[in-house]
Amino acid sequence: MGKIIHPKITFNRSELAGAFGDIGTDFPLLVALILATGLHAPGVLIVFGLLQIITGLVYRMPMPVQPLKAMATLVIAQKIGGDILLGAGLAIGVCMFFLSVTGLLQKLSTFIPKSVVRGIQFGLGLSLCSLALKEYILKSDFAGYLLATLSFIIVLFFIKNKRFPAAIIVIFIGLLYAFLFKLHITDFTRLIGVNWPPIGVPSLTHIVQGFLLLSLPQIPLSLGNSILATQQSCKDYFPERTDITVTKLGFSYAGMNLLAPFLGGIPVCHGAGGLVGHYAFGGRTGGSVVIYGIMYLVLGLFFGNGFNSIIQLFPLPVLGVILLFEGLSLMQLIIDVGSDKKSFTIALLTGILAFGLPYGYLFALVLGTLFFYGSAKIDWLKD
Repeated sequence: MGKIIHPKITFNRSELAGAFGDIGTDFPLLVALILATGLHAPGVLIVFGLLQIITGLVYRMPMPVQPLKAMATLVIAQKIGGDILLGAGLAIGVCMFFLSVTGLLQKLSTFIPKSVVRGIQFGLGLSLCSLALKEYILKSDFAGYLLATLSFIIVLFFIKNKRFPAAIIVIFIGLLYAFLFKLHITDFTRLIGVNWPPIGVPSLTHIVQGFLLLSLPQIPLSLGNSILATQQSCKDYFPERTDITVTKLGFSYAGMNLLAPFLGGIPVCHGAGGLVGHYAFGGRTGGSVVIYGIMYLVLGLFFGNGFNSIIQLFPLPVLGVILLFEGLSLMQLIIDVGSDKKSFTIALLTGILAFGLPYGYLFALVLGTLFFYGSAKIDWLKD
């Protein structure tokens, strides 16, 4: 066991800016899941916020909490009900607890090579950039293009500026745009009220259905991104945090999903992209995640009844630009294996498979690992 480090949690402009580094991924998925399933919007927002806060306090670093992407895609595309989604969350929590407590996660982490993990990160970065361009930016109207262009220029010039953090500027511009053209302050003041998450127990039928329909397709992505790639990103940005093991990530992943369904919360995970996003925009401690969680907690507790107004708060072109830089930051981590021909080739192959194929993360993990161990006799890969 490595030495356990307890860094200080800070709250400053950099942490505030970093708090919005993952909103481009999270917010649209939350909105889409709530609309697709009819889940209790205040409850979803409250639980999502609470899990962010708890994670920030426990890890004391910008460890993200994100909706499970493969599940979200299937739910939205196939119109799967909210009860089954909650059952799937409980099912995958049990699965991840089993993998963690038996030591299988640790064994996987030593078997799967670093080049494959870099490829998973690269493929996820490609996916985020593609999503940002196709769904958030290019589908905008002329005003949206202008907003995206302005946001892109601001992030490009201010992303390393600690005095004027880029994320704070573009989020402020997005809010200003929303209140000038989409909303009025009275839309929120008249909707203020106190909401609480609903308490319930998923039925055995919904747990089994959720496992078969949603949890099984999600597991490969969770292993590749939520666990292995997230731990690698922790090593990259916080090498002193030797206490961040795959087993610890697995247990916290499991714990979140063993709790959330009983309070109407959607299934969640950690994620390399979210950690890189928080870090890229200034987050260095758990403060950024705590601030981010407080935002969702306040929206759910006091403004959850005005969900249609909440949707307008963060214009898609602004979220798209933030998501684009999150994806680019994730993709550039492949440079780490760029000096080794074999590792770089495997990372590129893995990334393309992860990005381009249905269930790509499963194929990427399996084929990338097989290629790594079976490539010793390939002459053109030899240095």
